[in-house]
Amino acid sequence: MQKGNIGVTTENIFPVIKKFLYSDHEIFLREMVSNAVDATQKLKTLAQQGEFKGELGDVTVHVSLDKDKGTITISDRGIGMTEEEIDKYINQIAFSGVNDFLEKYKDNANNIIGHFGLGFYSAFMVSKKVEIVTKSYREGAKAVKWSCDGSPAYEIDDAEKEDRGSDIILYIDDDCKEFLEKERIQQLLTKYSKFMAVPVAFGKKQEWSSEKKEMVDTQEDNIINNVEPLWTKAPSSLKDEDYKKFYRELYPMSDEPMFWIHLNVDYPFNLTGILYFPRIKSNIDLQRNKIQLYCNQVFVTDQVEGIVPEFLTLLHGVIDSPDIPLNVSRSYLQSDREVKKISTYITKKVADRLQAIFKEDRKQYEEKWDDLKLFINYGMLSEETFYDRAKEFALFKDVEGKYFTFDEYKTLIEGAQKDKDGNLIYLYATEKEEQYSYIKAAQDKGYSVLLLDGQLDVPAIQMLEQKFEKSRFTRVDSDIIDRLIVKDDAPKTTLSEDESANLSQVFKSQMPKMEKTEFMVEVQSLGENQRPVVITQNEWMRRMKEMSRFQQGMNFYAQMPDSLNLVLNADHPLVKRVLDDCKTSTEETLKPIESELKGQEARLAAIRQQQDKKKYDELTQDDKDMKADCEKAVEEQKHKKEEVLSSFAAGNDIVHQLIDLALLQNGMLKGEALDKFLKRSVDLIK
Repeated sequence: MQKGNIGVTTENIFPVIKKFLYSDHEIFLREMVSNAVDATQKLKTLAQQGEFKGELGDVTVHVSLDKDKGTITISDRGIGMTEEEIDKYINQIAFSGVNDFLEKYKDNANNIIGHFGLGFYSAFMVSKKVEIVTKSYREGAKAVKWSCDGSPAYEIDDAEKEDRGSDIILYIDDDCKEFLEKERIQQLLTKYSKFMAVPVAFGKKQEWSSEKKEMVDTQEDNIINNVEPLWTKAPSSLKDEDYKKFYRELYPMSDEPMFWIHLNVDYPFNLTGILYFPRIKSNIDLQRNKIQLYCNQVFVTDQVEGIVPEFLTLLHGVIDSPDIPLNVSRSYLQSDREVKKISTYITKKVADRLQAIFKEDRKQYEEKWDDLKLFINYGMLSEETFYDRAKEFALFKDVEGKYFTFDEYKTLIEGAQKDKDGNLIYLYATEKEEQYSYIKAAQDKGYSVLLLDGQLDVPAIQMLEQKFEKSRFTRVDSDIIDRLIVKDDAPKTTLSEDESANLSQVFKSQMPKMEKTEFMVEVQSLGENQRPVVITQNEWMRRMKEMSRFQQGMNFYAQMPDSLNLVLNADHPLVKRVLDDCKTSTEETLKPIESELKGQEARLAAIRQQQDKKKYDELTQDDKDMKADCEKAVEEQKHKKEEVLSSFAAGNDIVHQLIDLALLQNGMLKGEALDKFLKRSVDLIK
């Protein structure tokens, strides 16, 4: 019997492993099974090279539980180890000072395991004792038993073992009894070993026993993995149904994917995999972490941000590369040069595949565009190189349901939709039904209107305005129709300044009070055939508020109230009637007020002109009081005038009806206000 201490520079490595790897302790099973698979594959390689001349036979790796003994055993028929090899590979763990070790690797279990080759020692995360019973494939080799109880002390002794290979026996610690539950081990094997390249068996397959009225074990091993997953096969040997079936295996509850890309490259790095395009319309974050990353068919992670470009995390599927180390941290993966090459390659392959589908079957591509749009917008926004490719196959859809490439749509609208300064105006709607009247007004002018109702359309048009030359996107309800695309200077209203001011005040006084909403009122000459009242919202301000949902640091805009414009059409008969009625009802009352107001305003102008010639410290208190009294008198007369106009407006049904019609058109008339509108409508019809 040989006894000794494991070659480590720390006093005791095992408490360190326990403490700093605890959060990732479930990976012990991945490490144990991976080691067994590696040992088996090495034997296969030796057999192919003629260095092992024996019969391979059944090379299944077996995982078994013994709840009574409190053990998990992982058995393989691989190359096994001699006593010398145990001493070399198991007993020597070399790394630098413990302080550096703790400081550098305290946060990540994978880092410790990967950096120091501690894959086997992850067993001590869950075990109070570990035994290895092993026999080398070499002719004449003797079986050896190694054991360690969680201290640096170990024992090596002769053992009885007829067959080659290794049995790793883990005596599970009292605080890790969950790993003695069959369901837990089944879950971990399915997660980490589902596609390992050597059969892995856990227990026996079961069948229903009519005699015992329960499921009973059969003689057949329960193989938990698929040793030849789809991505390892040649694309030419596969049919569409094979890809769909594999997708259902990966994501049993998901809708059928739209299409897929089979990755297969061996230079300048090794990479295989299948990426699926799921049907996505919204809820970006809920769709993430569906790409599974493998290293030689061993599961590594599904946290692939930084390993693949951010927008590709919306895809589903599998990436397998031996060039991505099995046991390293995500921060390492995100900074590794080889990983960045892989990321760039995948982006190119995705763009090439989309372009090919677009060219080969545009009709099918257009049918899938609503599901694809979010993904492609996300890609164009986050990856400059992807935009350069995607601009060839990204589409616009108009409100009629027709699809255009960027260049096709530019050609379509160039003739009619340039403003007087030569800017090309892209009109769009976000709600086809709610914005119907605005869309119709634009179409009646001969304009085309896009439908941009996607989750990322607002950030996308911000980007496209920077990419497109002399172009601007404008929502159809952001202004009156004649100002959406300004061809000439706006026609001047025939109303006097006082008439416009009075008309504005009449309507402004009756606008409803709404939370986080402010109304501005203006008077314009729109032609007698246009609507009497229109509500619009400034494009820039509305867009900034929408963008604040996507970008940090823009909360300022999110907190601002909606600023809406109520535009009165001075040419419409109903608005003219309101103005005439206002004059008739208020003229006599307003005459003395307006006379006094003009007098006070003239006096205030004279005072200001006189005082502007002096410096502030040269003004006497009498000067200041005189100006303040005059300003107060002006405000009092203005207030009296506003009260007279408001009093008239309060009793005028046409004013209320026009305001409510404008609100109704924008989905803003609800509750009691809507009920009053309906009753008033009936009364006006009588």
